[in-house]
Amino acid sequence: MIYTSAAEWRDAPRKRLLFFGMSGLGKTHLATLLRDHGDWFHYSIDYRIGTRYMGEYIADNAKAEAMKVPFLRDLLLSDSIYIGSNITFHNLTPVSSYLGKPGNPAKGGLPYAEYTRRQAQFRQAEIHALLDTGYFIERAEALYGYPHFVCDTGGSICEWVDPENTEDPVLKALSQTTLMVWIKGDAAHTAELIRRFDRAPKPMSYQAEFLDQVWNEYLGQNKVSEDEVDPDAFIRWTYAKALAHRQPRYAAMARNWGVTVTADEVAAVRSAADVDALIAHALERG
Repeated sequence: MIYTSAAEWRDAPRKRLLFFGMSGLGKTHLATLLRDHGDWFHYSIDYRIGTRYMGEYIADNAKAEAMKVPFLRDLLLSDSIYIGSNITFHNLTPVSSYLGKPGNPAKGGLPYAEYTRRQAQFRQAEIHALLDTGYFIERAEALYGYPHFVCDTGGSICEWVDPENTEDPVLKALSQTTLMVWIKGDAAHTAELIRRFDRAPKPMSYQAEFLDQVWNEYLGQNKVSEDEVDPDAFIRWTYAKALAHRQPRYAAMARNWGVTVTADEVAAVRSAADVDALIAHALERG
């Protein structure tokens, strides 16, 4: 780790953090507190994915839909209109909408082959965005003069790495430039995340092997064909399984590559100074 003690963290002239864990437990909350303090650069992995690595996919998909409408088709072919995605830190909907959900096309579902193709695109995009962290640390200071840096990762980071491999290229690169901090939730937090997701299911990204496993299991249990699957029903059913799949992977990342704070500790944080104390306490615990 780039900081080995609370004292080393407190005295560091340049502080560099990376938060990881399940979506909804406070990663962006902490990053926003630090950014609003004024001397922290906030690097959002999801924003980088949507603007740098998947922006063209998203725009082309929207154009393909528009080309089905004769009026819009004529305007596009004559360069009379422009279609793009309006991705911001607070609106990443274009990315999740592009990922989509598999199943019945009449209910907005994608063919499974197309769905997995987009999943593979997202995997590559997220790996590239994570590996860009070091570049953005240098850029933030050289270009904008920010001494401190926080990387706000997506919940799927654990899907693309091997936390038990000391030579994992993504984790090795990240650990050399940031202190990796797991926000750990308990059973109550998991239950609340599942309740929230059930109310408003949204597309997610999954490890290919895990996705194939749960897809085939769902088809078998419900005795349905691919185009009979209710897309929302499938992703609701999959969500709890995905959280259970990710939890030990997050734990291994923290054990081998970083430190741990709890979601309850994060919920009590109100300022950048509180974040500073939270990290110092995590380092003291070891």
